[in-house]
Amino acid sequence: MKKLYGLLFILTLSFVYAFDLEQKILEPEEAFKPSATVINDKVVVNIKLGEKIYLYQDQIKAQIVKPEKKELKISLPAPEEIHGDKVYFKELRFEIPKSEIGYDSFTLKVSFQGCSEAGLCYTPMSKEFELSFKQAEAKSKPQNEKNTVSSTSEQDKIADTLRNESVLVILATFFGFGLLLALTPCLFPMIPILSSIIVGTKNITAKKAFFLSVVYVLAMSVTYTVAGVLAGLFGSNLQTAFQDPIIIVVFSLVFVALAFSMFGFYEIQLPASLQTKLAKKSEEAGGHGVIGVAIMGFLSALIVGPCVAPPLAGALIYIGQTGDAVLGGAALFMLSIGMGLPLILIGTGAGKFMPKPGPWMTAVTKVFGVVMLGVAVWMLSRIVPDWITLLLWAVLFIGSAVYMRSFEALPQDGHWFHTFKKAAGIIMFIYGVFLFIGSFTGANNPLDPLKSFKPAAKAAVSKASKTEMFKKVSTLEELMNIVKNSDKPVMVDFYADWCVSCKELEHNTFSDERVRKELENFITLQVDVTKNSEEDKKLLKYFNLFGPPAILFFENGKEVKGHRVIGYKGPEEFLDILRKVNGK
Repeated sequence: MKKLYGLLFILTLSFVYAFDLEQKILEPEEAFKPSATVINDKVVVNIKLGEKIYLYQDQIKAQIVKPEKKELKISLPAPEEIHGDKVYFKELRFEIPKSEIGYDSFTLKVSFQGCSEAGLCYTPMSKEFELSFKQAEAKSKPQNEKNTVSSTSEQDKIADTLRNESVLVILATFFGFGLLLALTPCLFPMIPILSSIIVGTKNITAKKAFFLSVVYVLAMSVTYTVAGVLAGLFGSNLQTAFQDPIIIVVFSLVFVALAFSMFGFYEIQLPASLQTKLAKKSEEAGGHGVIGVAIMGFLSALIVGPCVAPPLAGALIYIGQTGDAVLGGAALFMLSIGMGLPLILIGTGAGKFMPKPGPWMTAVTKVFGVVMLGVAVWMLSRIVPDWITLLLWAVLFIGSAVYMRSFEALPQDGHWFHTFKKAAGIIMFIYGVFLFIGSFTGANNPLDPLKSFKPAAKAAVSKASKTEMFKKVSTLEELMNIVKNSDKPVMVDFYADWCVSCKELEHNTFSDERVRKELENFITLQVDVTKNSEEDKKLLKYFNLFGPPAILFFENGKEVKGHRVIGYKGPEEFLDILRKVNGK
């Protein structure tokens, strides 16, 4: 255990030391981020500066270059002083009134020069912006410069945090993001997997349970980090690649095999000689079954939890744009540790509160066998039709009820637990019957198997949510052709059958009547990247996406990047985004 603590301490120090050891010289694009926006009757110029970067006041100039050249008088805020020079840190913002510009449509050129506290001075730079007061008034929205949007999407804000904040703030922020992501459905299947590992370990103690939980989470975290860095650097997503139907079927069968071994049909074990070697290595590492636990953590990260959320997407965008895999990877590592902290607490609790060994362990092992079958069904639900998923859940619940002997008479003067077990079994059987009925009546949600028996209006909305609502597009050329020729705003939904958050969007958000009504003002397209084909990869790469769910909005042939949605959004939040895109 001391070795594990020492390893964690050394890893943390290594990250911090590596980041603080050298003051990284920022590229000009990272050091200076100018933007210009038309707001009412003035132009607002904003220059964001990187960490330890400053601008010289006397080098800041603005001029009109089209329709004809004209120097502009600008009023700058009070500066700071460094080495006797007047400078600005962090951000410079100033306004130019319409009366000073004198044109409705024009090209503004902003010139500036600055230095880094690390000792480097940058050459004078300038940036041009094509702006128009008329277009701003017509849309009642700010009009931005080329390649800049009026607002920043959530994942881009997170990428900016990586560029501008200190290392410790970044690591703490991403650890907090991880804790929040731990509350999403993507992490839930990992709970029974880790719990079954703890329960299945002989002579388990709280100390050993904590150790195994940490090993599982560290393996999961390292996998997330490596896969994320590769995705950021090379534009490919290892987790997405592992969602191939064949791979999902194989691993579902692995969980079925594990389940049947827990039921006592057979034992899964390696040859005795190999077991001895692995046991010796595990004992040297400080615990029992370390290698197997680490492998399960690795597989869980790749197979069970391929969710793309804004923090993850933001880190990948930063890595892809800057090539800084060290800082981006460290952020992803802390994100994963934050996600894994609840798993460590759950795993440790399973070891601490475990009663003394006895016959009860056989029953608990069989319960986790059922849980393993549930994980297998959950994984298969990504690639099989909804009715088959409901049918599999029905078989699992009805079979479990029969296996619990729920329809046999209770023993006279039996323990209260027998009554409780029989009641639980009967409830499972009834629920299984509902699932069985739902599988043949058009239901698509195991939590609402009798949806088809509700009022016709609601059923119609649900049924139409995926078929009538979206037009399917499969190529980049087809998508861009629709976007360029549309006289209405366009919404593009990137979807995959294996994406949990995608199905949440479908069942909760897109089926909401208010959302559907607002979407009548849009052309709605859907890109299905379930197969992860070459065309799917091309589409994801073109829009700098690392996987679903992702929702993009287009207006006048261009993406409104400030409203890009990554991850799940509830009806209220998504409705607010739609209204903003539509100018309401």
